[in-house]
Amino acid sequence: MKGAPMVAPLARKLRFGTKLAYGFGSVAYGIKDNGFSTLLLLFYNQVVGLPADGVGLAILVALIVDAFVDPVIGHMSDRLRTRWGRRHPFMYMAAVPVGALYLLLWLPPFAASNGAKFAWLFIMAILVRAAISCYEVPASALAPELTSDYNERTSLLAYRYLFGWLGGITMFLITFLVFLAPTDAYPLGQLNPAGYRTYAIVAAVGIVVAIVVSSLGTHREIKHLPQLSAVTTSLSGTLTGVFAALRNRAFRVLLLSGVFVYTVQGLTVALTTYFNTYYWEFPAVVIGLFSFGVIAGAFVAFAIAPALSRRVGKVRAAVACSALVPVVAVAPFVGRELGVFPGNGTTALLVVVPIVMALQTALAATVNIIGASMMSDVVEDEQERTGQRTEGLFFAGAFFMGKCATGLGIFLSGAILAFVHFPAGATPGAVEGGVLTRLALIYSGLTVVLVWLASFAYSRFPLGGQREHEQRLARLGVAVSAAAPLPGSEAEYPVTAAARPRSGV
Repeated sequence: MKGAPMVAPLARKLRFGTKLAYGFGSVAYGIKDNGFSTLLLLFYNQVVGLPADGVGLAILVALIVDAFVDPVIGHMSDRLRTRWGRRHPFMYMAAVPVGALYLLLWLPPFAASNGAKFAWLFIMAILVRAAISCYEVPASALAPELTSDYNERTSLLAYRYLFGWLGGITMFLITFLVFLAPTDAYPLGQLNPAGYRTYAIVAAVGIVVAIVVSSLGTHREIKHLPQLSAVTTSLSGTLTGVFAALRNRAFRVLLLSGVFVYTVQGLTVALTTYFNTYYWEFPAVVIGLFSFGVIAGAFVAFAIAPALSRRVGKVRAAVACSALVPVVAVAPFVGRELGVFPGNGTTALLVVVPIVMALQTALAATVNIIGASMMSDVVEDEQERTGQRTEGLFFAGAFFMGKCATGLGIFLSGAILAFVHFPAGATPGAVEGGVLTRLALIYSGLTVVLVWLASFAYSRFPLGGQREHEQRLARLGVAVSAAAPLPGSEAEYPVTAAARPRSGV
């Protein structure tokens, strides 16, 4: 049986360069996601001049339409067989289209009617997200293929999420400090159309570079990935695979948790710029500098997520961190309404707000990292039950959920702004206090309810910890014991006995 295809990955330690290259690719998604979440609603509402609730609805519908593309891409990449593996052809193919379409998203026909501008937003939002899915779904599915080690997966995905946060926040920082800096014509830089054009060009280039560098940097790992027998792909097979994945209880639990988490994430990121500009009355430069607090939080999550995975297990870590997120998130608003939080324009406010942002980011990013690592573990659970490895389909399902939930959060943001009668073209300091109070209280209430529901859902995750995972790998190791060792695997990487392929059986 020597030379038989290997159908499960080794539980191996990865090169630092591999982790770095793999993580760097998420800069593209970070830039795109941060732009959609923090700037798109503001841009099309306050600059282009479309109603906030209409913009939120257009983004939501575009997200839902596009989300149906993800399972198709995931299933196709699961079944693709080339000398470049299953994932890399999609990753290379996506680079230039993603950058070009993202640029066009920020160049709407300003002189056209509102209907034409809505159509532009709707169509371009769908195309951008479909294009980025061609990279992000296969790239995410690569994580459980690179290693099956319980803790190494969390470490690998920590790089992924660190660079995702860094990419988005760094672009956010540059945008507010440089591209949207106040000018004589636009004292409030957030309303400067030229600044958004410059942002779009730089962001598009950054997206292309990140995808190409990551694809090239992980290319050498193709020879170490599971080699599966060729299969054919059909539309009916794809749809069957989508519904089959939903029969996995662990997968359903993670989807439900993610719905709550990503709805709040979309809500938070979309409204943060409004809060910083109108509630706390910070100028654009200060808002940009607050990005350092978010970056600090991302590095904290990068350090603590793998440590929590090892010490307390993924489920307990996800439950605890998600339970703490709303406590930190709503504390400033509750404190302000109770009159115990620093006033606008004070030095104390400049110190406290970025600290809160850093803590909130650290907790939220830790939940995201551990949740993604838990999703990787679902792959072996499904393989043990069905004999199939469908990483692409599971991660596509996660993206489907994430897009729909984030879109729901952005839609809710627009709906809330309309409900509290937030004025278009508003000037900081001139928005009526009751409007800001209602906005803060509605946001706080939704955040507490939704994230605590996510924490409860995580507690129902049915797969055990590291010991159960290793037992599952041992059982899979017996099933694939006839597989030939991967080239260089034992020479270059330490592997566990449970996952090391054996010959002569």
